[in-house]
Amino acid sequence: MPSVLFVCTANICRSPMAAALFKRILREKGLFEGWKVASAGTWSLHEQPAAEKTQHVLRNRGIDISHHRSMSIDYQLISSFDLVLTMEEGQKEALRAEFPDFASKIILLSEVCGDVVEISDPMGQPLVDFEDTANQIESYLIRGFEKILELTNVRSGN
Repeated sequence: MPSVLFVCTANICRSPMAAALFKRILREKGLFEGWKVASAGTWSLHEQPAAEKTQHVLRNRGIDISHHRSMSIDYQLISSFDLVLTMEEGQKEALRAEFPDFASKIILLSEVCGDVVEISDPMGQPLVDFEDTANQIESYLIRGFEKILELTNVRSGN
């Protein structure tokens, strides 16, 4: 079963946004069945709901993440995923240092498109910044979809 874990800091904004958007892309492509997609934080309080503005932005896109509860990344979690996509370079570096056995599967989300661009945390910012974050994440997921398939050992067209 191919699997992707999205990681940000608190697991209440960017990573749950990315996981929800990726699930929708998989559904639209008829590939959702058999995938494991989740999110976690490098530093998160356990069982927190997604930020209200995150929920609002996704609700406007027809996605309900009211059920989301935050969790922190740990060895057991990271070991159960084929690919770990971070929002910031520092998160990638920290995870590679903490979990060196899995360093090769931890990359920055933008790297699936050949870029090295961090996705800024919109927490504390106006709603428009959350919209911009969702647009940026979705763009990387769409443009990097084939690379994500490749990195999770899924053949295109399956």
